[in-house]
Amino acid sequence: MADSDYAEFSIAHDRLYTLDHLWMQVLDEDKEEGTTSIKIGLSEFLMAEFGEVIQIVLARPRDDSVFEIDADSGLSEDDDEDKPSKSDTMGAQVDTDELLITVTTRYDGEFDRMLINAPISCTIVELNGHVEDNPDLANEDAYGDAWCVIVKTFTDDFDEDQFMDKDEYLAMLNELP
Repeated sequence: MADSDYAEFSIAHDRLYTLDHLWMQVLDEDKEEGTTSIKIGLSEFLMAEFGEVIQIVLARPRDDSVFEIDADSGLSEDDDEDKPSKSDTMGAQVDTDELLITVTTRYDGEFDRMLINAPISCTIVELNGHVEDNPDLANEDAYGDAWCVIVKTFTDDFDEDQFMDKDEYLAMLNELP
């Protein structure tokens, strides 16, 4: 842990956690499509352990045209007429262990960069550009506005038991040196 024996951080009760300190929140299951939508973000423990987040870079598909412009992005439909319709919009496929998020932290002048891989095979549906533009969101509201990506995965491929609930995550953190 940074320089002290103790650090304050919270853990959201309605999330699943990974060994890489990502949280995952199941948004919905589409039984007709057989998919599950999941929001993914950084656990507050990551900041407690490694310091202030100063940069977040989210994985981008090779072809950015697969993403829609948000209504509140300041761009109009006229600015980018080649965007696909909402029904055609799907992001890039990311397999387990492919890079999903790069986080740079700073503690006492020391910088640390973490490369965090996708915890599941999924399709990126939405990126939170606000967290890239303002990485302080991760330091201030890790379980709220600082989510990183929304992904879809096939429901048959998503097994909640392979991830930790809040109690299992706390137990794992207590076992860390």
